[in-house]
Amino acid sequence: MSGRRLRARTVALAAAVVVTAGAGVAAAVGFGGTDRSTAAADTAPPATATVTRQTLTDAETVDGELGYGTTRTATARLAGTITALPDTGTTVKRGGRLYAVDNDPVVLLHGSLPAYRVLQPGVEGADVEQFERNLRALGYDGFTVDDEYTGSTADAVRQWQDDLGLAETGRVEPGRIVYAPGAVRVESHQAATGDAAQPGQAVLTYTGTSRLVTVELDVDDQRLAKKGGAVEVRLPDGGPVGGKVETVQTVIDAGTGGTSGQSAEAETKIEVTVSMTDPAKLAGYDQASVEVTFTAAERPDVLTVPVAALLALAEGGYGIEVVDAGRSRIVAVTTGLFAAGRVEISGPDVAEGMTVGMPA
Repeated sequence: MSGRRLRARTVALAAAVVVTAGAGVAAAVGFGGTDRSTAAADTAPPATATVTRQTLTDAETVDGELGYGTTRTATARLAGTITALPDTGTTVKRGGRLYAVDNDPVVLLHGSLPAYRVLQPGVEGADVEQFERNLRALGYDGFTVDDEYTGSTADAVRQWQDDLGLAETGRVEPGRIVYAPGAVRVESHQAATGDAAQPGQAVLTYTGTSRLVTVELDVDDQRLAKKGGAVEVRLPDGGPVGGKVETVQTVIDAGTGGTSGQSAEAETKIEVTVSMTDPAKLAGYDQASVEVTFTAAERPDVLTVPVAALLALAEGGYGIEVVDAGRSRIVAVTTGLFAAGRVEISGPDVAEGMTVGMPA
C-alpha cells in the first residue's frame, strides 16, 4: 500500500455519525462492537463509487532493452602485446580463444569463480574442481575431477597446453583463462591488436549468446520481479511475446547529468533479465527497445472499490460508507490486494453493485 493515501475520516466521522444515529453506531465505529454495520445517517457523501466484481491485477509496464543480457569486461592478466582479437558479434565457446597475448591464446572456460591463483600440483580448492570439470568437458582424462590438483591433473594439463601451442608446464596461470557462465558473444573491443597488454587493462566486452531483455526497476518495485515469474514483452511492432524472469540483482547506477560539472547521485536499481518463451518471434531484431509487463499478484473474481473509498475506523481496520436511497451507513470490511488505484474488499455486509461514499 506504499505511496497510496487513505482518507482519514476517523474520529471526526465517527462523532458525526454517532450524533445522527445514536448509541448503536458508537459501538460499531467507536468501541468495536460486534455489529460491524452501523445505523443509517441522513447526510449523503459528496461523491460516490460502485462496488465492482473484477479480476484485480497488480501489474506494471516498464521500458526494457532487447539484447544479449549483462555486458561484462575481459581484462588482461598477462603482460605483453595483444596479437589477436575476435570480431565483434563472434561467439566463443568453452575451450576457444577469447583473445591472444604474444600470440598465445587466453582461453574461455565455464564457471562462476574467477581465476585468482596459479593452479599446480598440491593446490586444493573449489577453483581446482571448477577447472578440472572444464578439462574433462574438453575431452581430457586420466585424472579425478575433485578439489585436488594432482600430478595426474598436471599431465592432462600438459596435453591441453600442447594442443593450444603453449609451453607444456603442467601449471595454469590465472591470466591464461577467463571464466564465464557459458558461451559468450563478443560485444566490443576495448583495445586494439598491437596494443601493449598490462594487468588490469580492459581488452574486450562480452555478453551471453541468448536473446534477453534487460530491465531496471526502482527498488520500490522489486516485488514485481520474481525469478521464474512470467512476464509479457511487447516488441516495437506491437507483437507480444511471453517471457520468464531469469535473474534479479541489485545494481548501482552511476549518476550522470549533474550540473556544474558534477555527477548526479548514484542510484540503487533492481536489474532484471528476461528470456523469451518463443525466440523465433525475435527474428529481425538484434537490439531494440521493448515494453515489459510484470504481474506481481492477481486476484480473480473479487469485490473492489477505489482506494479513496476506504475509511480508517477508530477501533482499527477499515470500512466503507454504503449509500442507499440517500442515506448512508458505515460497513466494516477486510482489505486484500491493492492495485491500480483499487482495493480488494470482503465482508458479510458487502455486495456487488453497492454505492459507496467518496471524497469530493
